[in-house]
Amino acid sequence: MDQEVKRRVLRLLTYGLYVLTTRHGDEISASTVNWVSQASFTPPLLMLAIKRGSRTHELIERSNTFVLNILGSDQKDVAQSFFKETTVEGNRINGLPFEPGPITGAPVLTELPAWVECKVRSAVKDGDHTVFVAEVVEVGLRRPNAKPLVMWDTGWFYGG
Repeated sequence: MDQEVKRRVLRLLTYGLYVLTTRHGDEISASTVNWVSQASFTPPLLMLAIKRGSRTHELIERSNTFVLNILGSDQKDVAQSFFKETTVEGNRINGLPFEPGPITGAPVLTELPAWVECKVRSAVKDGDHTVFVAEVVEVGLRRPNAKPLVMWDTGWFYGG
C-alpha cells in the first residue's frame, strides 16, 4: 500500500471536534477529540476512539463515564487549549468554567454550545486506541443555532 495515498485518503474522512471531559473521584482530565460517531438510536449510543496511554483514557477506564462537549465553529482556540495537559483551578479546566454533569458528575464545559453525558457500556482495544461504546444518559443545549467545529475547517489533521 502506498503510505502517502493511504494518509491522504484517510484524511478525507470527516470529523467534528469535541472536548471530552472525565472524572474519577477528585481527578479530572480533558482532551480535544475527533474520532466520534453516533452508533445506535435505541438505546442512544456513541462510539469514540481514545489513545491508550493518555490520562483521559485512564480516567474513562476507571470511571466508565465522560462528557462530550461540542465545540462551536468559532471555538478553534478552545479546542487548541485542550491539546495540552489538564489544569484544574477551582471550577475551571484549562481556563474554561465547568459544572458537574447531572448524572455522572463528569465536567460539563459551560461555554460550549452543547454537551452529551455518557456511561461506557463496552470497549474494544485494538491498535493504539480503544473504541468506547457509551450510552447517552443526559444532554444539554446552550446555543441551538451554533454550527459545530469540524476538523476540515481548522487545517488540522488527526488521521491517516
